[in-house]
Amino acid sequence: MNNRLAKFKDLVPSTLPFVEGKLEGHKERKNYSIVGPGVAEDAGQSVKIAMPHSFNLGAVSAMPKNGSGLHSHTTAEVFLIYSGKWKFYWGASGKDQTILSAGDIISMPTNMFRGFENAGDKEGLMFVVLGGDDPGIITWVPSVLEKAKETGMALLDDNSLIDLSNEKIPDGKELLKPISSEQIKNFDDYRLDELSKFICKFENRKNFEQEISPGFFLVQVLGNRFNNQNFKPIINQSTGFNLSLLKAKNCNVENIKFNKPTILFSQTGDWQITINNTEIFLKPKDTFSVPINSNLSIKIDDQQDCFLNCVSQI
Repeated sequence: MNNRLAKFKDLVPSTLPFVEGKLEGHKERKNYSIVGPGVAEDAGQSVKIAMPHSFNLGAVSAMPKNGSGLHSHTTAEVFLIYSGKWKFYWGASGKDQTILSAGDIISMPTNMFRGFENAGDKEGLMFVVLGGDDPGIITWVPSVLEKAKETGMALLDDNSLIDLSNEKIPDGKELLKPISSEQIKNFDDYRLDELSKFICKFENRKNFEQEISPGFFLVQVLGNRFNNQNFKPIINQSTGFNLSLLKAKNCNVENIKFNKPTILFSQTGDWQITINNTEIFLKPKDTFSVPINSNLSIKIDDQQDCFLNCVSQI
């Protein structure tokens, strides 16, 4: 089971994961690939659990006023705020924005430029779920690539990262050209009131809780399946995966079964997962990939409400 367990304290982050990684406002950031490679442009990015799940799980931490430049994805990108306050902004100019805090979730639409920044006063952490085994490449707004090049960082035409201050462009390769102003027009934009339907605020979760076992509550955020049962999600969006949040204190639930690739990762609390007499212990930020079709029990001894995140393939 050890190859299915990712202890956060053992993860190796990339400190230069993307092309804008040397710019002010972006360089005090770490990128983690927990399940799958994610979209990091750093060829040396460490991946903890490499087996395919049809989705990827990563994490990003940043110091205040640091984060990501405006970019777009071709697959789902869902942020789960673990700690701190984060500003999310979107559109080609980044003029619209919202602030999210610990426990909040935002599922970004595809084909839309988005960026984020730590809006708190200390280091913050977010988990990120990306759709597909191969979540594709990142498309940056032209200004990001132009400013990054001034620091020596650039992308080649195969989207690999190169540091021009100490590397030469390989034979047969060229620098990636920024997209044109006409191409930018093909990307979508949303008003805040339109994007709000893709946000799940922690303070509103209780309105959607369903008790699936005595003392054990489920909030279905994305997708409609958990433990082979149907539930109505808060966010009605096609991402290719289910996102279910479990809340409990001092209780146990048994006979949980997943027939498709599934991961569990702790938001708060020390959780015990038991499969065929094998015990797996998850502390906050730890992740476990559940063997398909195995029966498991989930236990929490904490005396206050704790939260366990579950992502499974649709």
